[in-house]
Amino acid sequence: MNVLLAFLANTIVNFVIGLTVAKFLGPEEYGRFALAFSIAVVVQTALYDWLRLSATRFYSKRTRDKEPVVRSTLDAAFIAVTLFLALATGIYALAGPPLDFETNLILLALLTSVANGLFDYCTALVRARFHDRAYVRLMLAKNALSLVLIGGGAFIFHSAAVALAGGVASLFGTVILGRRALLDPGADIRAASSQNARALAAYSAPIVTAHLLYQAMPLVARSIVASVFGFAETGQFALAYDLGVRAVQALGSALDVLLFQIAVAAHERHGVDRAKQQVARNMGIVVAFLLPACAGLWFVMPSIEALIVPAQYRGPFGHYLGLLLPGLFAMGVILFGVNPVFQIEKKTAPLMVAALAAVAFGLALLLILPWGEDASNLAIAQAGAYIAALVATVYFALRTQPVWPSFWDMFAALVATGAMSLALTPLREMSPGILALIVQVLAGAAVYGLLTVAFDISGLGVLATTWLDRRFARS
Repeated sequence: MNVLLAFLANTIVNFVIGLTVAKFLGPEEYGRFALAFSIAVVVQTALYDWLRLSATRFYSKRTRDKEPVVRSTLDAAFIAVTLFLALATGIYALAGPPLDFETNLILLALLTSVANGLFDYCTALVRARFHDRAYVRLMLAKNALSLVLIGGGAFIFHSAAVALAGGVASLFGTVILGRRALLDPGADIRAASSQNARALAAYSAPIVTAHLLYQAMPLVARSIVASVFGFAETGQFALAYDLGVRAVQALGSALDVLLFQIAVAAHERHGVDRAKQQVARNMGIVVAFLLPACAGLWFVMPSIEALIVPAQYRGPFGHYLGLLLPGLFAMGVILFGVNPVFQIEKKTAPLMVAALAAVAFGLALLLILPWGEDASNLAIAQAGAYIAALVATVYFALRTQPVWPSFWDMFAALVATGAMSLALTPLREMSPGILALIVQVLAGAAVYGLLTVAFDISGLGVLATTWLDRRFARS
């Protein structure tokens, strides 16, 4: 429960920071910030994401005590990758051709990738050990520092560079504050194993390649928008994607932080068959949460726009996010529902093939769709690419996963979401505002919640009734 509360706090703070930065930077400067941050995400994914994935899959309380070489190798790899990035940056600065983007923003983007990579690696270590208290402390410290340094920097200086620098400082500061919980007595980078590093990299490489392709899509889209429509439109486009993907990934990550580690623990204690059963159940739970969440977000969009989106972004925000939502749902199911099938099996190559299929489909849509006065075609192409990735990923999973969520659970989640949508359709005509938002959220949650209990979707109905029985028994 503490982990979920930490995720909730992190989600709220991320939304507040995102909106604060967008408001005080304005669309044009926020467009620069968003483009630089996309560069940081791509670099982080390419160089550091394999450390996070390896820690989540192969590091645990048992390996911490009995196989310290795993942690030693991961620590040494982080240092080696960071030195490589610094060397490559220095060589490019001396001999590389000039770029069309501000040099200071590029350098801050690279520092952001290092800081984000370190923070994600550290949180993966404590997650893998189920060290909930340390995880909560790290998240709360990061949220507090980020709110002050990123939000405050944007408020005072109205500068994308200052906001990025605030993010770097907050992430490094968090790791420094939580360093005690991250120490392993038996770990020593001098004991790192190159053979172990190759094994970890081989496991992670296809996943990283897939993630890299997925993360490259927003970067390419923002670059095209900036080139064709200018940085102001890039800011409009980016805010819709950023807040939408944060909402989906926050919910998916909150589930994944518990569900995937449970599957890994089942694999260690009971073998691969039990792990596959848990992964199948996890997949049903992910769909049961993400499907109504994304559908509900579309229905409450007018009120969200009126209440929390800065005035200079209203209109384009709802338009772009509405086009992107189906793709964001597909990406959430891939990352948190289907990918664990391959991670448990340690056969991750199909993920790379699915990502390549997504890129091909997205490029085809971009060539086919007509250009208009805004970047709608890019939003549709990006969403279509993610949907194609989901289809391809499910296809490969069907060939490798003998245990699969029941058809009834998937069908029941779809029916319950449809019933919720029918109930919310007339409510969408309400005047946007706090009253409309409360009524819509309560109505949607009531309809979907009751049908979840009635259909016992993915076992959630039994869990809910058991929890309620215990609460009433205590009182």
